[in-house]
Amino acid sequence: MGQIVNTDKRKDLGTLGEDSAAEYLVSKGYKILHRNWHFGHKELDIVARDGNMLVVVEVKTRTSDYWEEPKEAVRRKKQKRLVEAADAYVCHYNLDTEVRFDIVSVVIANGSLAIEHIEDAFYPTL
Repeated sequence: MGQIVNTDKRKDLGTLGEDSAAEYLVSKGYKILHRNWHFGHKELDIVARDGNMLVVVEVKTRTSDYWEEPKEAVRRKKQKRLVEAADAYVCHYNLDTEVRFDIVSVVIANGSLAIEHIEDAFYPTL
């Protein structure tokens, strides 16, 4: 995608990853509805529309995939929290729509950025 300015701060890295993920999704035709939507202590990184589908996108950003791929960090406990927050989102906005859960992995290393988008990364189970 392009050259990346080095960043040492974790928050800056996360913001850069989320910005990059949002730009990527928009380039694929998604409409971003919300970013960093909160329900109590739970957060949805990106909520978007893909056609008629409501898509909850968890963004994982790393400077290396040496220890684990960013997508591997979305374990069962995190999935449960995302489903609970998505349910609150749907109720809050009184939506009657299908919800899909995607993961966007962003790896920023050696001045470059790589994005992997996993649609239907997991299915909601409570």
